Amino acid sequence: MTKKQGTADRSKVGITLDQVVGAAFDVLDRGGIGKLSTRAIAAELGVSMNTVMWHIRSKDRLLDAMAEAVVGDVGLEGLPEEWEERAAELVGRLRRAMLAHRDGAALAAGTFPAEPGTLAFADSLLTALLRGCPDRRTAAWTAWNLFYFTLGLVQEEQAVPATGARDRLRAGVDARRFPGLGAALDDFLSVDFEERFRFGVGQILRAAALPAPAEGPPGQGRGISR
Repeated sequence: MTKKQGTADRSKVGITLDQVVGAAFDVLDRGGIGKLSTRAIAAELGVSMNTVMWHIRSKDRLLDAMAEAVVGDVGLEGLPEEWEERAAELVGRLRRAMLAHRDGAALAAGTFPAEPGTLAFADSLLTALLRGCPDRRTAAWTAWNLFYFTLGLVQEEQAVPATGARDRLRAGVDARRFPGLGAALDDFLSVDFEERFRFGVGQILRAAALPAPAEGPPGQGRGISR
């Protein structure tokens, strides 16, 4: 083995995947997801790009590991007893975990790592929903609805559109031509993301609790009674 090879091997042994993921979050929080690259992570750690790639294998695997770390920060203890409150609290904690990192929602979009933290969160959410939804399919699909609603709203919140963009939209709405927008424009442009989040989650959960139709599609599960 050459001296150069020995140094490279020691570099790989000297850092862990957790350290690579931690450095990736440092890059993300400082520059956003557009600046997240193998080169930037390597510079953050003071190692070669090959060393980083040896640990992450691919960009997709890195994103999965980072998404797992975000969801892993969601505490599953001390949850309310009522199923609606428990489900709402879980997605509220997920929202806060994504907001804790710059572009946290954009990071999580399109990922669903089969890792302990993500699976434990999904299991806790589904366990709550199965107590209140009329059948298993409603519970499963409601879990996805809650996740994607939370993801989308956090992405909007983290995008932080310039005030000028909203002002231009407001100025461009002619109430005579677009009466619906004109009537609800202030609420449509609301940046009260906390209130919008609570409203949307409550609406999803109330709909999920409605009795299922008398006849469903073939193969629909019988569900779990409350």
